[in-house]
Amino acid sequence: MHLDFVTFGEPLYMFYANEPGALEDVNNWSRALAGAETNVAAGLCRLGHQTGLVTKLGEDMLGRFITKAMAKEGIDTTGVQTTDERFTGWYIKEKNEEDDPAIEYFRKGSAASTMSVEDFDENYFGQADYMHVTSIFAALSEDCYNFSKKAVEYMHKAGKVISFDPNLRPQLWDHDRMVEFVNETAKSVDIFLPGLEEGKILTGLDTAEDIAKFYLDLGVKIVIVKTGASGAYYATSEGKSGQVAGYQVTPIDTVGAGDGFAVGVISGLKEGLSLEDSILRGNAIGARQVTFEGDNDGLPTQEELKEFMANTKRA
Repeated sequence: MHLDFVTFGEPLYMFYANEPGALEDVNNWSRALAGAETNVAAGLCRLGHQTGLVTKLGEDMLGRFITKAMAKEGIDTTGVQTTDERFTGWYIKEKNEEDDPAIEYFRKGSAASTMSVEDFDENYFGQADYMHVTSIFAALSEDCYNFSKKAVEYMHKAGKVISFDPNLRPQLWDHDRMVEFVNETAKSVDIFLPGLEEGKILTGLDTAEDIAKFYLDLGVKIVIVKTGASGAYYATSEGKSGQVAGYQVTPIDTVGAGDGFAVGVISGLKEGLSLEDSILRGNAIGARQVTFEGDNDGLPTQEELKEFMANTKRA
């Protein structure tokens, strides 16, 4: 088997509110597949790329739903393990069109949090050209932290392309350990995709230019700093830099925008697009995603992407 992309993490079963209001007052809910790495895998599959996701799920209804939903997206599930000793992680999301929605997680001690270096399959990861990583999985447990380090080390030594979206979750772990993990891991990746506010937290610097230079100095080849509605700033180890404008949309739900951006950038590069065109694609998919309620409902097919980019104004 050959994979264009591989990623690893914790797919989550999501309940999302169909009506506004405090979570405890909502009576009408829908369910969906969620999780940052899962969103990226689904988005890449929709664009036609063979993509696998490695994880561990509970042998419960939530886990079965996730496995079926992943397979329906076309995500390769060969790397999915199950256990009857732990539960599948899940969360609840508020309906909020004015601000980031409130979210409550139920994942501490989940099946995925028990993944360790013993679960790392070199043969499975080695068949992929690209690996996409976030820092979320490393935050779940010491075992997941070590798994994440192992995966990056192995793929880096194998000469694979590694993209890294820090996707910071300060509520999940110690601040200093989070910063240390991200900045140490960045030394071994090719493409680093922080948001501007994340970059400030990670480096103490204030501008996209300074943040990008910080990571180029660590050895990253391409740094792309997401700057919200204005698009993204990029800088490369070859001395190129610039700003790529975003798209004008009216957001409904901001969750998944960064995952969509990552999908656009790395799929574009894999398909041979220029860096600027890949970032433009990332801006487009991120913008399209925030006009949908689900965490990944706005991630497009190739035809949907072309239509969006042709008919939506740039910022």
